Amino acid sequence: MDPKNRPALILIDIQKAFDDIEYWGGQRNNLNAEKNANELLNFWREQKLPIFHVKHCSTNPTSRLAEGNVGNDFKDIVQPIGGEPIIKKNVNSAFIGTDLKEQLDNEGITQIVIVGLTTDHCVSTTTRMAGNYGYETYLVSDATAAFNKKGIEGQEFSAELIHETALASLNEEFATVLTTQQIKDKLK
Repeated sequence: MDPKNRPALILIDIQKAFDDIEYWGGQRNNLNAEKNANELLNFWREQKLPIFHVKHCSTNPTSRLAEGNVGNDFKDIVQPIGGEPIIKKNVNSAFIGTDLKEQLDNEGITQIVIVGLTTDHCVSTTTRMAGNYGYETYLVSDATAAFNKKGIEGQEFSAELIHETALASLNEEFATVLTTQQIKDKLK
């Protein structure tokens, strides 16, 4: 990754609704994900590299992620500033029903770095599409997180297992999975 190529940082769904861990499954891994996303956000701002904030806007009015609900708001630690673009989506991919691809292509961006919530849903879907679109895609393992899940037969899968298997499914197929520090080292 070369800073001269102006890699974009894409922050996915780092919204207040996800603070309700009990609602989303009762367990969450990587409680430092937002702190690491903030570290990269500050680094991107210092380097004057492109940043895109993605927000899930559920079409279900009772959803915690519906517009108008407090849960739809970005978490304070990653609040957009200035002219940083905000992409509103209502499906799992930040590319479907939005102009994200057009914005990236108009700026000549070929490398993207993805952080956010949740690893196995919107982060994974966006990462898969980014890879399929041909972007050189990096996914930050310690700036993403997942919640535990129930299997189809009621079995419990831990948040860490969900997170790790999602990363394993994406790595070297749709993206290169790296840590916050590894991303910063590549850009120095």
